[in-house]
Amino acid sequence: MNKILPILIASSLLSSGLFAYSDSDMDGVANSVDKCPNTPLTDLVDINGCSIKKLSVKKASKGHADIIIGANFADSNYATLNQTDTYSGSLQMDYYYGNFSLQASTSYYTTKAKTYSEQGMNDSFIGAAYNFRPIKNLSLRLGAGALLPTYQTSLNNNNTDYTGSASLSYTVAKVNVFGGYSYTMINDDDVNTTNTNYIYQDTNSYSAGLGYYFTNKLYMSGAYNLSNSIYKGIEDIQTASLYGYYSIDKNRFLIFSYAYGLSDTASDNAVSLKVGYYF
Repeated sequence: MNKILPILIASSLLSSGLFAYSDSDMDGVANSVDKCPNTPLTDLVDINGCSIKKLSVKKASKGHADIIIGANFADSNYATLNQTDTYSGSLQMDYYYGNFSLQASTSYYTTKAKTYSEQGMNDSFIGAAYNFRPIKNLSLRLGAGALLPTYQTSLNNNNTDYTGSASLSYTVAKVNVFGGYSYTMINDDDVNTTNTNYIYQDTNSYSAGLGYYFTNKLYMSGAYNLSNSIYKGIEDIQTASLYGYYSIDKNRFLIFSYAYGLSDTASDNAVSLKVGYYF
């Protein structure tokens, strides 16, 4: 297996947590701690997301934004490779207006092993999403975006890829069940080498899990995730993951995630800690 492949896999795992923060009713309180999830846009809410008083439509129509900075680590120990450790720092920015949101994210990685080391930018992401509630307690998110080729390798990862996604969450009391699907069009050029041919393919990704609101500040969930490799003939990437969200106050929040590799193509362990500010 080429040494670049584990780096690509680790990069995709470390970026998966970037889509976790959401605020479906746009009141400035994250879904994970919002005790009143369906407040109108014209309401002023308290730290729990519940109405205090009505605002004018003009004031309520203002947008919101957040910025999230993260530190990430992944390790792999394949049969054909030495122990490989990958560290990365990530930056994400989101803008919310009504039910629409815009997102941009990027990260910088350093990979270390006994026989080599490498560092540089991962692919960057820009996208948009629309959130709505078709029925009570059910939240649906539709998104689309582009993966910009800021990750430079010898395997012709040189074109922009496009992705579309759909996710849903159903909440009853303190429990929520969620699932998601995404499809990515891989436009990179195939590579022919002396030893191996790398043929790119479009990918499908699936996830399903269960979450619980322990307090009005702490939410945790567990999930199973499966994604096709971007290379034909390579085993699907499977992980089991743990996610946690903690609200420090009305502006600041923490995000923690851990993924355990269930397939040889996944990193053995991937850990991420992020701090965010909502304004």
